[in-house]
Amino acid sequence: MRVGVLGAGAVGTRAVRQLVASPGVEVVLVDPESGKADRVAASLGSQVAVATSLEALLDTQVVLMAHPVPHAPGALRLLRAGVHVVSVTDDVEDTSELLLLERAAVDRGVTLVVGAGFSPGLSCLLARFAAPAFDQVDEIYVAKHGTGGPACARQHHRSLAGAARSWRPEGWVTGPAGSGRELCWFPEPIGGRDCYRAETAEPLLLHAAFPSATRIGARTSATRRDRLTARLPMLSPPHAEGGLGAIRVELRGMRHGRREVDVLGAIDRAAIGAGAV
Repeated sequence: MRVGVLGAGAVGTRAVRQLVASPGVEVVLVDPESGKADRVAASLGSQVAVATSLEALLDTQVVLMAHPVPHAPGALRLLRAGVHVVSVTDDVEDTSELLLLERAAVDRGVTLVVGAGFSPGLSCLLARFAAPAFDQVDEIYVAKHGTGGPACARQHHRSLAGAARSWRPEGWVTGPAGSGRELCWFPEPIGGRDCYRAETAEPLLLHAAFPSATRIGARTSATRRDRLTARLPMLSPPHAEGGLGAIRVELRGMRHGRREVDVLGAIDRAAIGAGAV
């Protein structure tokens, strides 16, 4: 199998490491930054070939899009060429545009996977994993801590300055990101963190997966400095890879005639978790 990977950043590199560990998989790696893909390929061996443009991936069977947004325009070209597409985007606008490409994927008989990172991604998988234990899931709340590579850190910065969407019985409700402080507990050693409403793609994806749920919301951990500077350019360049990250998924619903709550969590470096997913 030939697998294309767009983006040799923290998430893309981790995903390539996962892929080359599988027998019979050849990876074609593309990154616009000169020499970046070459360095990754040199460290992983002959299973990784390097290309310079999206056109080189049109003859692969599946492409993982792990580069900075937007993903939708490139995904449309790949889908029309009959290539399966997996996107790790966590940008709300980009996610909305990707979901509109469902018809293009169906027409070509290929699959489009949207939000396949750590959060969204593993967070949505945990919600799906926990749901069968309920007779009915009414509410889903997701919280996350930490970031992956620089693109993820920039998205986290923007998410605290945007408009946070949540699903309520009356429909979509929009409020200011960075508001609604709530203490959320993550697996140790992260522990309790102040989390705030944020402009994230989780509610959009979870509503598509759980249309009967009446309440869906998402928060992200943030410091006072994060919130104060969210509407300004980033004060310092982001790290090549963030530290330890965590996600928390809370489901509420009915089980055997009673109101029940289940909470699931996961912890890892966000880029490693995204690469594994």
